[in-house]
Amino acid sequence: MPTDVNVPALGESITEATVGQWLKQPGDAVALDEPIVSLETDKVSVEVPSPVAGMLAEQVAKVGETVAVGALIARIGDAGAVAAPAPSSPPAQAVTPAAEPAVSSTDEAALRLSPAVRRAVLENHIDPSAIKGSGKDGRLTKDDVLAAAQSKGSSAPAQAGALVESKTTPSPVLTNAPASAGAQPSIGDRREERIKMTRMRQTIATRLKEAQNTAALLTTFNDVDMTAVIDARARYKDLFEKKHGIRLGFMGFFVKAVALAAKDVPSVNASIEGDEIVYHDYLDVSVAVSAPKGLVVPVVRNADRMSFAEIEKAIAAYGKKAKDGALTAEDMRGGTFTISNGGVFGSLLSTPIINPPQSAVLGMHRIEDRPVAKDGQVVIRPMMYLALSYDHRLIDGREAVTFLVRVKEAIEDPTRLLIDL
Repeated sequence: MPTDVNVPALGESITEATVGQWLKQPGDAVALDEPIVSLETDKVSVEVPSPVAGMLAEQVAKVGETVAVGALIARIGDAGAVAAPAPSSPPAQAVTPAAEPAVSSTDEAALRLSPAVRRAVLENHIDPSAIKGSGKDGRLTKDDVLAAAQSKGSSAPAQAGALVESKTTPSPVLTNAPASAGAQPSIGDRREERIKMTRMRQTIATRLKEAQNTAALLTTFNDVDMTAVIDARARYKDLFEKKHGIRLGFMGFFVKAVALAAKDVPSVNASIEGDEIVYHDYLDVSVAVSAPKGLVVPVVRNADRMSFAEIEKAIAAYGKKAKDGALTAEDMRGGTFTISNGGVFGSLLSTPIINPPQSAVLGMHRIEDRPVAKDGQVVIRPMMYLALSYDHRLIDGREAVTFLVRVKEAIEDPTRLLIDL
C-alpha cells in the first residue's frame, strides 16, 4: 500500500510553501529519509525526506504549485512493485534481455542537488551529470559546479581562437566580391530570460519595501581606526585558533562592541509594537549573510552573553549552512539588532535598511589605508566607515550618534570590551 508524503511543519507562522524542484522522479528508488522534493518558503528552502524506503510512485503536486502544511504532495510505493506487463503473444523464442548498466549509489547521490547547487547549475548552464561530486556520498557541492563553470569558461577562448582562424582563411571566390553598402554590423545573439521570483526573493522585496514605507529611516555615519583590532588579531590569531578551533575574525569584536554600546543606548535594541515600545534585556544579533537565493539573516541568540569564540563559531556555522542551502526557519526567527558586513564584497559606504520589527542596523564596510590626523601628524591608518540606519520614530539622533561613538571607541580600544567601559 502506498505511503503518503505530506508537507511537514515548516516553522513558526509558516503555513504554506511552493514546490521548488522534484529531486526524485516517478519510478526512482528512494531510501529512508532521502530527500525527494525541495519546498521553498518565505524564509528558507526545505528538503522533504521520504518517510519510508521504496519507490516514488506519484508526484501529487507540480513544480511551482503552492501547498499548505499537511497537504499531500507524493506517494511512496513498495520497492518491489512494478507496472504490470502488457499481454504477450505466444513465446516463439526465449530472448535473454541485455543487462543494463548498473547505476552506483555514488552516481545517484551526485544527482541529488541541494537548492544552492541547483541555483549554481542553472546560473552557469552546467550539466550536473557530467560533474564528479566531491561531497558526502558523491553529492555535488556548489564548489564543484563553480569549478566546472570556470573550466568551461577557460576552454572557450581556445575554441573561439580556432574558429576565428578557420573563418579568416582567405577564399578566392569571396575576395573579389564587393561589400554590401547597406550591411549592418552584427551584434551577436541577444537573449532575454524570464525566471519567476522565488518565494524567498518575493518576501525579501516585500519586507524591505515595508520597512521603507513604515519606518522613519535615517542613517548616521562615523569612521573607525582598525589598527588596534588588526594588531590584536595578528598577535593572538594562532593561539586563538589552536585553543578554540576557529579563526578570530572582525565580527566577534563588532558583536561585543554592539552589546557594550546597547547597554548605554537601550533604544537601539528595542522595537515598536502597536503603540508600545518593547525593550529587550538580551541581544539577539541578526547577521546578514549572502545565500544563493538572496540575503538571509540568521540570528546569533544571547550574543551579549557569548565569548569571542562562541560568537565566531556561531557565525561560521551559519555561513556554511547558508552556502549549502541548509538554513531553517528557526535559524532566522527573531533578532533584535542586525549587523551587515558589505565590506566583504568591497563596499566602501552604504545606507543599510533595517529588518522590521528591529529598529536599527549597523553596516560595516571595507578597510582601506587613509591619511588621518593623529596628535598633530598626518599618518596612514587602516580605516573603516560605519553606518547606523535607525527608525527615527524610536531612536533620536543623539542616541544614534552616541551608540555609534560607543562602538567606535570599543573597536579603537578593545580593552574597553574587557573592563566594560
